[in-house]
Amino acid sequence: MNTRRDLLALAAAAGLAPLASPALAAAPAALPPADQALVEKAVAYLSQLRTAKGRFVQTDGRGVSTQGVIYLQRPGKARFEYDAPSGLTVVSDGAYVYVSDSRLKTFDGYPLKTTPLALFLAREIRLDRGVRVVRVARLADGFSITAADTRKETRGEITLNFSNPDAPRLIGWTITDARGSATRLRLTELSPAGPFPPATFVLKDPRPRRNGRP
Repeated sequence: MNTRRDLLALAAAAGLAPLASPALAAAPAALPPADQALVEKAVAYLSQLRTAKGRFVQTDGRGVSTQGVIYLQRPGKARFEYDAPSGLTVVSDGAYVYVSDSRLKTFDGYPLKTTPLALFLAREIRLDRGVRVVRVARLADGFSITAADTRKETRGEITLNFSNPDAPRLIGWTITDARGSATRLRLTELSPAGPFPPATFVLKDPRPRRNGRP
């Protein structure tokens, strides 16, 4: 697994996430009324999704699948715990996204605002600035919304997938990085939960400091 590439692809969450910068947005004139109505329903649902816990299956651009547990707490916080034998843990603390791989013995951090998950972990989900809705697509069991950051702080695009257009529920997302590599995450469970202990969204560097300092 290429840890750095997979981190940027997932989040925040791999986006899972992000959250102190832009939120899901669309200029009303840019979308047909039916598409705009779906965007508004999705935003209303995401706005009330403050804390949640579930399970996910992630498939990277090479077709390799992993799974684990996800914790979400808006604004800005998310945790992805991958099941064994993966040694990967990804945490957003509201400012940075950190990834730790116990097998590769690596630890990396990236500004949350540079990850596509920032588009739906924002404190306030808005329709009037910062993000462009690229397309709205109907699916057999729901619909999807693809968004990109117009301020170029977030690399790539995120496609959010929802079930039931009449009462949307988030069922997963696809993050496409600047090079076109896509990472898909399917939520097999997601239910309101929390609040979570503060330590849930803290990931410390396990490596010893240099020069013998603790």
